[in-house]
Amino acid sequence: MTLFLTSSPSGCPFEPGPAVPVLDTRNHFVANLRAVWPDHAVLGLAIAADPYAYEQNDEMCRVFAQSFANAHLPLTALIPCDARNAEEIGSLLPQSGFVMLCGGHVPTQNHFFAQLGLPGLFHNYHGIVLGVSAGSMNAAHIVYAAPEEPGEAADPHYSRWMNGLGLTETRILPHYQFIQDHVLDGQKMEDIALADSKKRHFLALPDGSYILCADGSEALYGRGWYFADGMMEEINEDEDVLPLR
Repeated sequence: MTLFLTSSPSGCPFEPGPAVPVLDTRNHFVANLRAVWPDHAVLGLAIAADPYAYEQNDEMCRVFAQSFANAHLPLTALIPCDARNAEEIGSLLPQSGFVMLCGGHVPTQNHFFAQLGLPGLFHNYHGIVLGVSAGSMNAAHIVYAAPEEPGEAADPHYSRWMNGLGLTETRILPHYQFIQDHVLDGQKMEDIALADSKKRHFLALPDGSYILCADGSEALYGRGWYFADGMMEEINEDEDVLPLR
């Protein structure tokens, strides 16, 4: 398996952009995708964050299929996996040369991934996996589910740590350029993250940065901040590559 853990593969999702997103070429992202892409079109499977957001899932597949075609990364189709075809995951996953773990609400997606039995199914998967925001977060063995919706930061019962797919030990906090100054439930998101880092460490990535996991090694492409023990440190710059393990 070749795993790309992105904050966003196509620029900031909180800012206006083209109707069909353009895959980000910063930090050799498209070049590294092309380097591992088969020399023929493959079936793509987009595993949803919200299994019941059918219209949204269909539209996401439509626009990203075009994004990949425009980047000369050929797909025979990009099929959404949600509640409509969840029971077919055992046959869909092995047929797919490319899997996209979509963005959305982390706990909602985490629950759906567990329902699908994805942690076990991925043991024998050898294609390309692209994590997008929540999908990248849920790829970890232990997920850092930072609060994101109103009420979650103030809720003492909101679970910030949960079991994920186990595809990596690296936990990420995406969209760092946005959340740096974002306030949720009266608290700065950065302060929340610093406090949470006293329990477990993680990497904060801005859009345009990503982690590439292949052949037992991992590397950070682009800017990133290491959060641990209530402190943070910028550990890499744009267009630089930092081996992680």
